[in-house]
Amino acid sequence: MTKPFSQACENNKQPILTELSRAFSNSATVLEIGSGTGQHAVHFARYLPHLHWHTSDVIHNHVGINAWLDDADLTNLHRPIELMIGKHDLPALPFDAVYTANTGHIMFADEVALMMKSVAQRLPKQGVFCQYGPFTLNGEFSSQSNQLFHLDLLSRGLGGYKDINQLITWAGEDLILKHTVHMPANNLLLIWVKE
Repeated sequence: MTKPFSQACENNKQPILTELSRAFSNSATVLEIGSGTGQHAVHFARYLPHLHWHTSDVIHNHVGINAWLDDADLTNLHRPIELMIGKHDLPALPFDAVYTANTGHIMFADEVALMMKSVAQRLPKQGVFCQYGPFTLNGEFSSQSNQLFHLDLLSRGLGGYKDINQLITWAGEDLILKHTVHMPANNLLLIWVKE
């Protein structure tokens, strides 16, 4: 089959990899929430061979993810698990790291709150959660294009941007936001650590 392709993934995979190589340097097993096309999973698993990378997404994305996995043929990259926050619990894997990209602004607030709570509960101490995408801070958008995109998301019946302060509340006392890394295209990488 023709593999699904996201130009945004192609554009941001290398800057994200640079940050993940540091954030996940002591990790062993990553759960990716919302693997999308599968492009990120293949790129990161290839260049971070010390990690076992577990993909997950809603079932209709699995064919595309598997097409990327088939071509990559990496022993540290694992087949997608069916996962929809609010419908499924996080899989019973011994993961010590979680990665998600461009999911928070698609999901609704109650779903993101549940994701934050679930990750906080399931990560072991010193486990790392890397969360990539566009966010607001104190209700402020980082650019006019981000504000317009947020309004477009809402008009399409999607969840829209989440505020970092709200994420901190949802994460609870044990999952601590350690770093906020400014990324290309007005995106951020939020690096959380379980304490």
